[in-house]
Amino acid sequence: MELLELYYDVLIKILEEVEPEDLATLAQTSLGFNHFVAGNERLYKVHYLRNFDDPRRRTTDPEPNWIAELQQLVKLRKVLQSQSLDAKTEHYDFVLELVDTLIRTGSEYDGLSLNKEELTNLFSNPQNADTFLHKSSLYGRAGTEIQSQARNIEDRQRSARLHCIHGIPNDTTGRRTLSTHPFARSRVYDLRNYTKRSRWGPFRNDGSMRVDWELVESIMVVLGYNNGLCSRRYMDRFVLPWSSPFANIFQDRFAHLPSTNSPPPSPSLTKEPSLPLDLQDPYNISGIWARIVCFLDYDDLHHFNFNTTAVRTPEGQPYPPITMEEAVRHIMMQLEVTAVTAPGNNDDQTMPVVHFSGKARAVDTNMDANANSSIRGCVRTTAEGEVRWSTVWVFNGDEERWRSEAIQVGGLRSKRGVVGIWYDKSLDPHGPAGPTAFWKVSELRTESDEHGNGDNDWMDD
Repeated sequence: MELLELYYDVLIKILEEVEPEDLATLAQTSLGFNHFVAGNERLYKVHYLRNFDDPRRRTTDPEPNWIAELQQLVKLRKVLQSQSLDAKTEHYDFVLELVDTLIRTGSEYDGLSLNKEELTNLFSNPQNADTFLHKSSLYGRAGTEIQSQARNIEDRQRSARLHCIHGIPNDTTGRRTLSTHPFARSRVYDLRNYTKRSRWGPFRNDGSMRVDWELVESIMVVLGYNNGLCSRRYMDRFVLPWSSPFANIFQDRFAHLPSTNSPPPSPSLTKEPSLPLDLQDPYNISGIWARIVCFLDYDDLHHFNFNTTAVRTPEGQPYPPITMEEAVRHIMMQLEVTAVTAPGNNDDQTMPVVHFSGKARAVDTNMDANANSSIRGCVRTTAEGEVRWSTVWVFNGDEERWRSEAIQVGGLRSKRGVVGIWYDKSLDPHGPAGPTAFWKVSELRTESDEHGNGDNDWMDD
């Protein structure tokens, strides 16, 4: 008996056991196999779901085109598994688009994700990392001898964004005896980046409110390096959520999230007074958050930006790398939603603006006058689709002292963290300013939580 003479269910069970890459080869072996494999939606669906996360978030979501989607992902595998650098470079746009699709449609169940496993394996290849993750302008100055920046700014921005999504380990090394962090630090503490056009945050300095992913990348490098030098006492709470490849990017499989194929929550919810505020909040703000803040001594910051070398540096050219030590503060924040309002003119019109308030307490020291404060702010979605956090730190009841602007890496409800810049409330072009990041560690403990989780105790000590 020939293979094609087997019962349909028997044959398809056999073909379900081959690798997805072999389906195209099987279809070319004979006219009979071509008829059986080509257009066999059931076969392609099984292979897709065996190798990748189900892109449907809800049972009501329409089924994707399993054949076309799997064929694209097989092509992605082949490109990234190829030993040809030219092939990778030729498919630069294709790879970035497909990786973004895998991230957008991926999900975790019991901490596991097929998409995460796939991407982690593919980018464990140093050649793939160098070709797609290390192409920002940071790697035109730092990095290994085989790393270099992309030729145009948009490719550099896209590479930096993917690097932020991938994650940046603390041990990022660079050319000779230098790491990337002196060059990243040079970018982060360059006060020319923080103007009205950039909203004093991680946005491009052209008024567009598009995220400056090269700056975000540098912030993550600096924070990771500094955090790795800190005392281990609090590191269980302050392990940076981007320390491992593709960690904390994928949503829980059964999380209450908008469907991938459905519009996000409507701002009309703001008109429902009977609905609790937390249920009107698509950003999941209320809870306990861990925060890290870094800063240079002000004299060092001022000297770096306004010394002779800085004054003579042409506009658009980076300042030299710096190795001056920074101070680090670890902070716990307790936030609660206070209001939900309609989006502004420059926001995504399908998403509300959610306001919050809370309190912040430094765990490193309570003697610092800047250690403990109240905090308030708002979260909104930009026209570009990024989640923007604006915060104000308030002391002595009503004294505004610091502000910060940040974006949530990974988008809506991402566990990757909120990364940005803090600065003086007066918007002084002479500073101070520095990098910051925060991420949610738990929900708020309620009175009905009989045993409690202990997180609120950090705020009440």
